[in-house]
Amino acid sequence: MTAGRPTAPTRPVVLAGRGVTKAYGATHALRGVDLEIHQGEVLALIGENGAGKSTLMKILSGVEQPSSGTVELDGQPVLLASPAQAVALGVAIIHQELSLCPNLSVVDNIFLGRELAGPTGVARRREREATRAVLERLGEEIDPDALVGDLSLGQQQLVEIARALDEDARVLIMDEPTSALSASEVEILFSVIRDLTSRGVAVVYISHHMDECLEVADTAVVLRDGWLVASRPVAEVDLPWIVRTMAGRDQSDLFPAITASPGQVVLQVEDLMVPDPANPSRLAVDTVSLSVREGEVVAVYGLMGAGRTELLETLAGRHRPAAGRILLDGRDVTATSVADRIDQGVVLAPEDRQADGLVQVMSVGSNMSLAALRRLTRAGAIHRRREAAEVGRGIEAVRVKTESASAPITSLSGGNQQKVVLAKVLMTAPRLVLLDEPTRGVDIGARSDIFATTAQIAGSGAGVLLATSELAEALQASTRLLVMARGRLVAELDPGTATRDQVMAATGEQLRTA
Repeated sequence: MTAGRPTAPTRPVVLAGRGVTKAYGATHALRGVDLEIHQGEVLALIGENGAGKSTLMKILSGVEQPSSGTVELDGQPVLLASPAQAVALGVAIIHQELSLCPNLSVVDNIFLGRELAGPTGVARRREREATRAVLERLGEEIDPDALVGDLSLGQQQLVEIARALDEDARVLIMDEPTSALSASEVEILFSVIRDLTSRGVAVVYISHHMDECLEVADTAVVLRDGWLVASRPVAEVDLPWIVRTMAGRDQSDLFPAITASPGQVVLQVEDLMVPDPANPSRLAVDTVSLSVREGEVVAVYGLMGAGRTELLETLAGRHRPAAGRILLDGRDVTATSVADRIDQGVVLAPEDRQADGLVQVMSVGSNMSLAALRRLTRAGAIHRRREAAEVGRGIEAVRVKTESASAPITSLSGGNQQKVVLAKVLMTAPRLVLLDEPTRGVDIGARSDIFATTAQIAGSGAGVLLATSELAEALQASTRLLVMARGRLVAELDPGTATRDQVMAATGEQLRTA
């Protein structure tokens, strides 16, 4: 069993749900949930996508109302009619999908809707000072006047966290707060959480990273299919118990074996150099050479800022390299477009599925077939019967849970949306699949399905290049492991024999321990 955090005496209940039920038509997202959130403690809320975690937190933060049941604040029933009312009562939430305005500055995002008043209008100087102070707590030197749209995904996530911290909440709900953060940034966030709880703030921590839950939480609560099925002190549970309770499967089943034998070289990268899109004066990818063979899953492990995303986006044709060559099956494709590379069998599943992987106003099926429209179009018209047949096979192949192919993509959980991105990749009949953080923000069950699909892709004779900041994925979901830091490949390791400490040592960071 894990040691967990020291057991403290029972503290007062700040926020509670009593018999909370939420129904959307015939679908029940929550079924009579009783949950207590105690002052000065961290409650880890655990469950697969679709278990009801986000729905419960939306109710407790005023985003949605329960179909039945009540919410209590300090023991008294309260109607949280809106997020603004919840914030006014001391309940703040950091959403899994970022809710920032990319066309506004960092300081404008942090104070949006609660601007500081000065003698002649908005007190911009005070807002900038407060923004710098809260970002310093998170160990970040981000310019308060920088446009949020110009920041990396990890920096945007820190701005979202900073905004919630500045609201001075009594209850802070964190929904996947570390999905784009490096190990050192996660450690800083945990220090901030410990500081908050020492001052009596209650924290609800939602994450698919079970090791994080075990490290930072006092209590583990598990939801499954809308029911609260278990609640225990973290000191009494371990990772195998969590996996069995939430998913009904053993931890050893999460990473299916990759059985394909390496064949011919699919991808050859030679001395690739790529300017940083946000700062062209520096290199995001610095003299990188690598290869991927048929049947291989090559992992590129690196932390935020290592250059993983820029490398994969360049291979997909999104960025033009300053130097070097990209060869696909021996053919130079360095100067070809994204569309041309898709036609040639190179396809990318991007890190940010919301912004880059899916079209939010389209259906599940339309998103799935989007990258294969050239192949599905004849005489200027889409062959609808063929499209429907291939979409149906894609839904079945990657196990997308959806009412139908015509359902809105926004109706799916994060894990199922990511499966749609993978199905879109498969519909292009790929020769080389580029996966950038394919399990960001998805649960254990969806991860297992995603890596089963990855193994199938390799088994079909394609090559896979997997960029990840997850150590377990790098070591257990690949046949070969490359380590990237500061734009360079710094090590090549055998995932079958390498240790977590060896991988982290190669990046120049220390492995976080509980």
